[in-house]
Parts: sequence; structure tokens; C-alpha cells
Amino acid sequence: MELVGKIIQVLPERSGISARTGSEWRMGSFVLETVNDRFPRKMVFEVFGADKLQQFNIQVGETVRVSFDIDAREYQGKWFNSIRAWNVDRNIQDPMTQVPLSGVDTTPFGAPAAAPMPTSAPLEVEGGDDDLPF
Repeated sequence: MELVGKIIQVLPERSGISARTGSEWRMGSFVLETVNDRFPRKMVFEVFGADKLQQFNIQVGETVRVSFDIDAREYQGKWFNSIRAWNVDRNIQDPMTQVPLSGVDTTPFGAPAAAPMPTSAPLEVEGGDDDLPF
């Protein structure tokens, strides 16, 4: 999945030691706000791995296209979503131009498709004089 938006917050990085392998791990979390929606939405996504954090080098204020996977896991009878980015792209068009980005659906989630525009001229009323007071 992909989403285009502006990074509005970089959350504190987390790190630790893997119980299974004994190796160190690092994870960063970022808040993205959509830019081409009538009602902007926010999403928190994670980047796992020191190499990916360094490669993406995500900064507040950047407009990016985030490619991510969604997964859920259970812990003590409760379910939690995980949104993990596998690519972050800065080479996108200016979102303020409102030009649709090729290959990216910018329709707000759950919004109906736009109605087709009429292709013919409106019908004219015979006589040209109507009863409207305005």
C-alpha cells in the first residue's frame, strides 16, 4: 500500500537487544498527515532497522510517498495493528498543485467516485420566458 503525505512529527527512536539472536535492533516511528484529501488523515508508521532509518533519513516537514505493509498481532487477548514502511520516496510532485500523482490513489478513503460530467449542452426551454421570480 502507498500513502502520500507530510511528516508532522518524528517520535522517539526505540532500540533493544533481540532475545532470539542477541543482536541490537532500532525502530523509528513517524506521523504522516495526508495532503490531497479534503479532510486530512494521520497515520503513524514504523521503520525497522538502523540501515533503513539511515537510508530514509525522514525529517519533519518533508512530503513523502510511503510504501508500507499492515499487519496485526495479538498480545494478552488484545489486538494491535502494525504499519511498517518498506520504502520512503521523496521524488513526488508538489501536493499543492492538486495534480493527481500517477499510480497513487488520492481519493479519500470511503469517498464515492466522482459523478461523470455531462457531455452535451443543457436543454433550452421553448419560449425563453419562465415563471421564476429571479
